Amino acid sequence: MKSTFLLFILLRVVSGRRTPLLMGLPNTATVEENAPAGVSIYTFNVTGSPLSSGVVAIHPTIVNSNPLTEAFALVSAGDLMYRVVTTGNPVLDYETMPKSFDLQIFVEDTAGRTDLSTLTVQLADKNERPVFWGNMAIQTVRIYVLEGTPPGLIYRVNATDPEHGQLKYSPLPESVPFWVLENGDILSKREIDYEKDPHSYFLNITVTDPEGLNSTKTVNINIINIDDESPYFTTKQRIYRIPEEQSPGTVVANITAKDPDDEDSPSRLFYSIQSSDTYFSINPSTGVLQVTGRMDRDVPPLKLHPNVSVIVRVEDSPHGGHSSEMEITVIIGDINDNPPECNPSTFRKEINENTTAGIVLLDLRNSCKDVDVDPPNNLFSFTGLSGFGSNNFALDPAESGRLVMTESIDLENPSTPGIEVYSLAVRVQDIAPPNYSIGSTIGKVTASDADWPPSVITYSIIAGGGTKDYTNAFWISPSNGDVKILARLDYETTQKHFFTVQASDQEKTATASVTVNVLEVNDEEPICSPSFYSFQIPVSLAVGTNVNGFRIQCQDRDSDPRSFRYFIKEGNMNNHFTFSPVAGSNTSRLILASPFDYESGLDTKWIYRLLVYITDDNLLSAKNKATHLVKTGTVTLSIRVIPNPTTVTTTTPSFTVVTKRENLYLDSAWYVPFVTTLGGLMLLGLLGHLGNLLARWLCAHCPPAPRADSTPLINAPEKKKPKKEVALEMIKLNTVFDGEARDPVTGKMYEFNTQSGARRWKKSNEPLQPTAAMQVTPSVTGNGGQETNSAEVPSKKETKEKRKEPREAANPPTGSSQAPGQDRMEVPKRKEEPEGRELLSTAQQLRH
Repeated sequence: MKSTFLLFILLRVVSGRRTPLLMGLPNTATVEENAPAGVSIYTFNVTGSPLSSGVVAIHPTIVNSNPLTEAFALVSAGDLMYRVVTTGNPVLDYETMPKSFDLQIFVEDTAGRTDLSTLTVQLADKNERPVFWGNMAIQTVRIYVLEGTPPGLIYRVNATDPEHGQLKYSPLPESVPFWVLENGDILSKREIDYEKDPHSYFLNITVTDPEGLNSTKTVNINIINIDDESPYFTTKQRIYRIPEEQSPGTVVANITAKDPDDEDSPSRLFYSIQSSDTYFSINPSTGVLQVTGRMDRDVPPLKLHPNVSVIVRVEDSPHGGHSSEMEITVIIGDINDNPPECNPSTFRKEINENTTAGIVLLDLRNSCKDVDVDPPNNLFSFTGLSGFGSNNFALDPAESGRLVMTESIDLENPSTPGIEVYSLAVRVQDIAPPNYSIGSTIGKVTASDADWPPSVITYSIIAGGGTKDYTNAFWISPSNGDVKILARLDYETTQKHFFTVQASDQEKTATASVTVNVLEVNDEEPICSPSFYSFQIPVSLAVGTNVNGFRIQCQDRDSDPRSFRYFIKEGNMNNHFTFSPVAGSNTSRLILASPFDYESGLDTKWIYRLLVYITDDNLLSAKNKATHLVKTGTVTLSIRVIPNPTTVTTTTPSFTVVTKRENLYLDSAWYVPFVTTLGGLMLLGLLGHLGNLLARWLCAHCPPAPRADSTPLINAPEKKKPKKEVALEMIKLNTVFDGEARDPVTGKMYEFNTQSGARRWKKSNEPLQPTAAMQVTPSVTGNGGQETNSAEVPSKKETKEKRKEPREAANPPTGSSQAPGQDRMEVPKRKEEPEGRELLSTAQQLRH
């Protein structure tokens, strides 16, 4: 359409019908390069013809340009005035565009008149700022440089001057480690350390043309971190203290480190122990130092060297990375895991009577020790002095273990007659609270994992495994699953123990229940009562006699009563004593097995101190006795033989002080005496009830037989019996002293009765009394013919002789002589009393 219109105008011009309407054209105008849009270049007017009344039909229009461009446009300025302006598209550039443009402008009024004229626009050169090339022209350029890069070129900046002038680049501040050369090269002055220098730099690059115009762009230089630094430990502590016997897995220390190359992110470090160490291990990822082996402070090498040095290494790569090492010291502390022990545990000490009070008899500390190495764990005290005659002794100072006499002992003292042996017990106890130690391996728990080797699996006890006295009675090795005991197991208390073991591969876990069956062993000693006894026996004691009626009764928590065997271990000179039964019972009596013979010189010892052993092996065969554990209880006896009056002997009285272990009930076993007492009372009540029932049954089924001389129920006429007289002969008994001896203390003579043991001081002018005949001769005997007042039981022969002469004894002749020291008394019979009542009355008189 536009082409047709232009053709029409041209045809009219050619035909000679052109009429000048554009005033001021043609003409030439100038505009500077880079002029923005809307800059007025030239102004012209349009003149209308009279026929058109000054009205244009087609406003002035740029119909063509040479060269073709859209950089110019016409805009109305009002009243048929128009301006040529820049459009800004494209921006006029002297260096890249034509230097002039011919603009052809066409106009037509309403009368049909037209005009076409040319405006030449010349482009004027202007000094422009330098221009950067590439990305720098449109954005900030980011440059990445590795730390440690040697000094040198790192980037080249390109810029040009539109006027092709020589450009210069401004230098950078001295604070930055870079240079910019005049040709735009950026160089580093030195190696940059990521850990010490800034991680990023912003450089303003300024370029200037010869006339002083400049342009500025920004370059961002970023430093890239590389693995060039060794990690360092952030843990400051170097000495740690832990007690011995810690369970495997116990945390000792948390070792931490940092890698300077990972300053802005968590470090990926690897920990290891470089020193040869059997006690500890370290988690390679977390640095947690843990216990892996048993640490017994009481045995070498820890006994002498309790400080364990561990060299810990940290690396920033598992293979060949940078590393650092640190030495830490773990001090193994002592705990009280061992009781004091005394060897020997039984002591004997003989001293003379009248020994001065205050003398030290024993210092138990010389025989007792505690293997714990450090105080107060190896300190112990001696308390609880008890036993027969313990009031005569004391520990001075208290709890010291020094046994002293508190007062002198006199064997002739009436308050302690014949007591020559004192059995004492002392308790040896730790001062520090007790702990336990690891014992023997009793089993093994194993687990397998298809994804991991066995070395990755760890074991732990997560539930159970405790006893009344210990929270943890068992321990399992985290690495191999070995189960060990931590405390003494008592079959008599608990026969089975249960606990749960967990196996873990650091990601998944599995559990297993473990049952420990405690096997019964003979670990309890027989306990016998009494454990000590002292008594006297006459030298003429008959063989086979139960000595002083003594018997012992024993019990054992883990043995049958038939398993006891009794024998005298020490002190049974010439085998005068034995026990009956010697085995198979929990009760046995002391028997005199052979008579004493001092006259021939076979026996010379008057005091026998017997050490009796009670073993629990009676039910074992001879073969099993050699392999089975046998426990032994002890009883100590002190026997003094009383000589005949004619026997002369000289002895030096002495006594034995014995300290021995004593089985004691714990406070927690309060129920034992309670249950025993309650059971005894219930048994006693049952026996009484049964006796009452038996008595009632006998009364109901067995009525008593009537007495021959009982009085009839009906008062019958009583026959008068002839009067009888009964005479009773009574003999007044005097104590006869048939032996004499000299008191070793005062030197005075005293007399004694060999049968009763009675004594009295002898008068200087009194001869030794002869043995008097003692008898009681009644004319009428009591029920059953028993004598009611007799000082000596007559022999069978004497009894027969007396029975042959009852009347002679009842009616002695007048003027019969009486034995010396005897008084005769006749008791007449009451008249008018039955014969049976006469006998009863006579017996009552004798008792009175």
